Amino acid sequence: MKNTWLGSIYLALAASIWGGMYVVVKIVVAVIPPLELVWMRYLVAIIALVAIGWIKRQSWRIHKRDIFLIIAIGIIGNAISIVTQETGTMLSSAQMGAIITSSTPAFMVIFARLLLKERLSVKKGLSVCLATIGVLLIVGVDHVNMTGKLGGISLLVAALTWALMSVLVKRVPSDYSQIVVTTYSILVALIVLTPFVLGRLSAIPIAQLGHPAIWGGVLYLGIVSTAGGFLLWNRGLQMLNASSGGLFFFFQPVVGTWLGWLILGEKIGVTFWIGSILILSGVVLVLYEKK
Repeated sequence: MKNTWLGSIYLALAASIWGGMYVVVKIVVAVIPPLELVWMRYLVAIIALVAIGWIKRQSWRIHKRDIFLIIAIGIIGNAISIVTQETGTMLSSAQMGAIITSSTPAFMVIFARLLLKERLSVKKGLSVCLATIGVLLIVGVDHVNMTGKLGGISLLVAALTWALMSVLVKRVPSDYSQIVVTTYSILVALIVLTPFVLGRLSAIPIAQLGHPAIWGGVLYLGIVSTAGGFLLWNRGLQMLNASSGGLFFFFQPVVGTWLGWLILGEKIGVTFWIGSILILSGVVLVLYEKK
């Protein structure tokens, strides 16, 4: 039970950090295009993770049998998912980014059943349904233009690939440090993205990079959202089963929508609070099931 609560805290913190990420991305992509932004945040994250690993004296050894799994996690989750997520956020609103990628828990339930043979209980299914209805109430779907729809398709790909990556993380042996797993998977993504980015970096307006909101946003995305968020998420998933752990992803739209209202002026109403209650109810059901 202790692991359940601790894993829940890790996952809730990670999702909350990523909720704030949508607002930051929305501001930063006005200057730095999505692909280049992902590359820059990974470069910052690698430096932070290697420093943490060095301070904690981590062993960086990975068995040959697990190398392909780490590569798959890096390409699917850290490269494809994050690039499509930031592209979709650029083409839509922070709220839309939160709602579409919040379909991730439903995909995680499916992948967990197919790849990990996890049992889908009635409570688990009800939890996902309650939280999904909560997200729909929070954001609403009646004001999406064509650009928003294209962004939505990109965000849907992000949700699908992130769900697959999250389930693959469960197949990584638990005796590996999450610092090591996260560092290697991000390094894979950085290597994959580098050939597509190097020729485009010169097009970024250097003068605007000096603005505190831009360089501060890059540091937040690299250190807090990527290094910190990925560590918390991967560690939390090791403590809960994948289908239950995915439910904590719903903290993301609550934080993302609230910050979208606070910072970007996006509107929220009474349905935000009703939806938030439904999401929390779904999370409580998962915790209760573990007792």
